[in-house]
Amino acid sequence: MNINWFPGHMKKTEGLIKENLKLVDIVIELVDARIPLASKNPLIDELVKNKPRLIVFNKSDMADDSVTNDWINYYKNKGIRVVKVNSIDGRGINDVYEAVNQVLCEKLSKYKETNLNYIIKMMVVGIPNVGKSSFINKITGRAGAKTGDKPGITKGKQWVRIKEGFELLDTPGILWHKFDDDEIAKNLAYVGSIKDEILDVEELAFYLLGFLKESYPDCLKERYKVEFDEAADTYELMEEIGRKRGFVIRGGEIDLFRTANTILDEFRSLKLGRISLERPK
Repeated sequence: MNINWFPGHMKKTEGLIKENLKLVDIVIELVDARIPLASKNPLIDELVKNKPRLIVFNKSDMADDSVTNDWINYYKNKGIRVVKVNSIDGRGINDVYEAVNQVLCEKLSKYKETNLNYIIKMMVVGIPNVGKSSFINKITGRAGAKTGDKPGITKGKQWVRIKEGFELLDTPGILWHKFDDDEIAKNLAYVGSIKDEILDVEELAFYLLGFLKESYPDCLKERYKVEFDEAADTYELMEEIGRKRGFVIRGGEIDLFRTANTILDEFRSLKLGRISLERPK
């Protein structure tokens, strides 16, 4: 899948991060809990460098919880602090404040000795459609940032006042310049971080179905009322799902485009259950 998406506003975001990094104490990087590797932008590693950082697993309610806990332990063994959050109902938001204080404990202790009230300035970064705006809305307690279910909704820098002692700098989502790993590109596309308009939807759904057939077969069987084994042909399974849904067109052929859109939509809307696309090695 030849995916290369780096719109002009993302180039501007790269400049915004470089320009404002010196103004903040800590960088909060949001990743999608379903794809912690694919949604962890290597360009941000390059930009942030040694600045204190907290990784937030957003959309944790959509991921396989046992796999998410495996990821948290994976990062813990590397000395990296991770918090899992559901920005829709607010679960984990208070843990973010606690984690920020722990990451910055040495710096904050110096100010406590001088009896000075220090305002922690945080920068939020992440790829498009990772849920940054929803996260900011929840952490501020108000709908102050733009939200949307399509990548690229937030277009400019925003400072947001939150609870006493904390300020937040929001930036638009940013992807890297090209995708060298085909699996990473596909995982980003599965969750909607890349616009469907530039993709071959049938091909994308075919690859997703192949993954689900191997990793979450029971979810497919329950949702689509199909029976198959590990050796089942993915294309034939896709046709069977279309047939079960009544997506039959003239001549008895299956409308694969409609079938593909159904599989993608139902994966993204949790109708197939909580699914993680990546596991720590």
